[in-house]
Formats: sequence, structure tokens, C-alpha cells
Amino acid sequence: MGLKKGKPTPETDIPGERHQARDLDGLLQALHADEPMARRWAARDLAAHPEATADLVKQLRREPENSVRQVILSSLTNIGNEAAIQGLIDCLYLEDAMLRNAAIDVLKELPDQVAPFMGRLLQDPDPDVRIFAVDVLESLRHPRVEEWLIEVISQDAHVNVCATAVDLLGEVGSDQAKTALLSLKQRFADEPYIQFAADLALKRIEADGA
Repeated sequence: MGLKKGKPTPETDIPGERHQARDLDGLLQALHADEPMARRWAARDLAAHPEATADLVKQLRREPENSVRQVILSSLTNIGNEAAIQGLIDCLYLEDAMLRNAAIDVLKELPDQVAPFMGRLLQDPDPDVRIFAVDVLESLRHPRVEEWLIEVISQDAHVNVCATAVDLLGEVGSDQAKTALLSLKQRFADEPYIQFAADLALKRIEADGA
């Protein structure tokens, strides 16, 4: 008589199989597992647990596998609470350019959640962070985008921040941006690119209004 095959024991599971407990405690344990696949499954399932936001953010900052990072970012996007937004904003201060850019891309997709933070970001002491904030505005489908850009070119003393803002203002600006654009030209009269970009923005506004 041939031997019958028994059911596989847990020890024969494929590495990374989802055999960890799927409650919150089990998912948090799996988020720190050695196997990237286990971390990826945990990060995906934690999207249903807003109370795990801090753990997801912490793991995002130290996660070595890009595929796991992407799932964590997706879960933070789905959660979209204040802690998730702040965690993503904190990534703008990191040296890791890949993670920084990924965080910017996620923030662009959350206009309503990001809007309350935008005023503070545009006033940040670090000009690079202010530039990143303008980059977020590029795709931020929010009614205050033009208002924020006008404030930047009217108040920011850093030429690179203003240059980034005026480029975008050339795409979204209306008649209400004209005075600020003319003032910008006066403030940076010796900066050829500012002159060029402001003139181009003014021409586009005139053409749209014709």
C-alpha cells in the first residue's frame, strides 16, 4: 500500500508565507521580520489599522527593501491621518533622495490632508524644504495653490525658492498674480532667470485672459 501524503506542517511553509497572526500585534511583529515578504504583507494589512501609523513611519525610515517601502507608502496614503502626513513630511528632511522624492509623490496625492501643513512648510527655515513644498504644490489639486505661490514670490528671500515658485505660477497663475510677478522682477533685478520666468508667466497670463 502506498503511503498517503499528510498535510504540510507549519515548518514546511514557504519562507515569507503569511502564517503570522493577522491581528494588530501579529502584524506589528511581522513588520519587523527578517523576511522582506513578511514585512511587505504586514505593511499592506496595516493599512486597516490607523493606530499603527507611527510604526509604519518608523519602519519606512529604516526599511532597506524598496518593494517594502512602496507598500508602506501605499498604506500611509490609505490611512492619510495627521500622523501619516507628518511622518511623510519628516522624510523631506532626510538625506535619502529616493525616499524624499517618494514622500513628495505621496503628499501630492493628498491635497486636503496636506493643506493644513502647507503654510508652515513654505515658511520652513531650510530653503530646500521650501522648494520641496513648492514641488508638492505642483500637483496639489487645491484651490489655494495660486495664493500660496503668490505669497512665496512676494516674501521668500531665497532666489531658488522663488524661481521654483514662479515656474509653477506661470502654469497656474491668473490676473491676481500680476502685481506679485512685477514686484518679483524688481526684487531680483539682477537675476536673469527670474526676469525670464516672470516675463513668461506674465505673457501666459495675458494670453489666457485675451
